[in-house]
Amino acid sequence: MSDQSAIVLLSGGLDSATCLAIAKAEGFNRIRTLAFDYGQRHRHELQAASQLSEKFGAIEHRLVRIDLRQFGGSALTDNIDVPKDRLCSTEIPVTYVPARNTIFLSFALAWCEVIDCNDVYIGVNALDFSGYPDCRPDFIRSFQETARLGTKRASFTIHAPLIDWTKAQIIRKGTELGVDYSLTHSCYDPSPDGLACGHCDSCLLRRRGFTESGIADPTRYATPPG
Repeated sequence: MSDQSAIVLLSGGLDSATCLAIAKAEGFNRIRTLAFDYGQRHRHELQAASQLSEKFGAIEHRLVRIDLRQFGGSALTDNIDVPKDRLCSTEIPVTYVPARNTIFLSFALAWCEVIDCNDVYIGVNALDFSGYPDCRPDFIRSFQETARLGTKRASFTIHAPLIDWTKAQIIRKGTELGVDYSLTHSCYDPSPDGLACGHCDSCLLRRRGFTESGIADPTRYATPPG
């Protein structure tokens, strides 16, 4: 098989881990992973990203440091409480980080230009997080077209395989592809030692996904969801 290169945006969460496994299963044998320390509330997800990258045999893992706390505007980058015990509605939730995926994809695109790569994987999901504007199919298509017009990568392609899947479907697929979800971290507001809070939107969606998939949830919760 010829070398097939791809960059996977890897947050260390459930979705991006599954995306990494899918990229490998789809024949990309030279995978680089890209994570971001953007001033988020904790670093547990970054440790998870490094472990997952190594487990799936990525040829390189990069951690990019940017400071989105300079702008704030999100419960993940500002002094705003993380909402608990309610799932987000179709309104844009306070955990949305302004322009985050636009920024992340731009960095991935820049790396693609340097290493002569056309393929980027991102674990966005519009079904569970329809309130996040940068997780919508229209945004992904638009960014892809902008990238093709504005760079030398005329064949640049964004792969978003999870965009219309439920959490249960994502978990089943990842399990089939060998993802160890105990290595992933999804919680927005974990304890200092990395235990998931069990009550933020992300924890509730994750727990519901495992319940509906029929697969045991390996997450370590400080207080398990009800």
